[in-house]
Amino acid sequence: MAAFDPWDPAFLADPYPAYAELRAKGRVQYFEPTDQWLVPHHADVSALLRDRRLGRTYQHRFTHEEFGRTAPPAEHEPFHTLNDHGMLDLEPPDHTRIRRLVSKAFTPRTVERLVPYVTGLAGQLVDRLVEAGGGDLLRDVAEPLPVAVIAEMLGIPEADRAPLRPWSADICGMYELNPSEDTAARAVRASVEFTEYLRELIAERRGRPGDDLISGLIAAYDEGDRLTEQEMISTCVLLLNAGHEATVNATVNGWYALFRNPEQLAALRADHSLVPRAVEELMRYDTPLQLFERWVLDEIEIDGTTVPRGAEIALLFGSANHDPAAFAHPERLDLTRADNPHISFSAGIHYCIGAPLARIELAASMRALLEKTPTLTLATEPTRKPNFVIRGLEGLSVEVG
Repeated sequence: MAAFDPWDPAFLADPYPAYAELRAKGRVQYFEPTDQWLVPHHADVSALLRDRRLGRTYQHRFTHEEFGRTAPPAEHEPFHTLNDHGMLDLEPPDHTRIRRLVSKAFTPRTVERLVPYVTGLAGQLVDRLVEAGGGDLLRDVAEPLPVAVIAEMLGIPEADRAPLRPWSADICGMYELNPSEDTAARAVRASVEFTEYLRELIAERRGRPGDDLISGLIAAYDEGDRLTEQEMISTCVLLLNAGHEATVNATVNGWYALFRNPEQLAALRADHSLVPRAVEELMRYDTPLQLFERWVLDEIEIDGTTVPRGAEIALLFGSANHDPAAFAHPERLDLTRADNPHISFSAGIHYCIGAPLARIELAASMRALLEKTPTLTLATEPTRKPNFVIRGLEGLSVEVG
């Protein structure tokens, strides 16, 4: 049987059989290599994402010592300062205050206004792919689209955008299980550089505000709805990282899944009205974020097992999205799937604020590729990134035909 081993290349290639084994073993299991409690079932993951006895942080209630945890090494401080002031790693009331401000940029009306820009940019990127006769779908379409969109929303000049993706990749390396010192060093360096850049940009926007989210956050501060400068910087980094990382990986994971399921790709090519359901099914089928962590703030019980305060729970999104208790024939890619309660965008107070925008981006690139490259084929087998938590490919080489 397959084993849960997040460092084994065979597991990383296809973790879903191991998840089936985990689910068969029970609702919660302790995993010593990462000192975490694994939760593999859809119902439990969904419920615990909403359970206020768990938190993304514990520092609003406990010191490291009180919680039985060791403080991060001092040399990692720039990463943790940046990460710990973003709303994804905060709990109420700070989370509520920041999310209320940021959510103004992600109202349905605001997101809907972005549709022409997103659709036009997706078309331009695919046109270039067609002119070249093919290329790397990740580099040529999947990456530049969401990076440009979130940078445009924030007001980051086009000339400054080249480092955004490398900075993001280095910072996100720290979200993997037991990151190495080399990974930590790269994350720290990227955190320092990203912070310095944004501090300068915020200072510039204070003097010359524009019609962008950074200017809006500054105006909200001036009107008394306060974010500290560090919270503003951390929020911008979070939006840039979360605003493209999952979309990039969902795009290439999704197209790779389609190439491996030619009958589903043929059905999609024959009926483009399937695109909205295809977006949801592909995010379920090969989940871009496989694991989301929570701290146990107050002791909980799962199926007779007590998980103590101070423990860390690993909510296995990839496993939950393949749970037969929630999905009929979960190992089957079915672009017509109507009942699809996947949790790829999380749930509860930390539900992805950018989910509507991500759906628009994924649908726009899919439609552009279907319309402009009706014979798109896989050129070579891709290499999977050696990551577990954030699941993606090194690239996806395609030919237009």
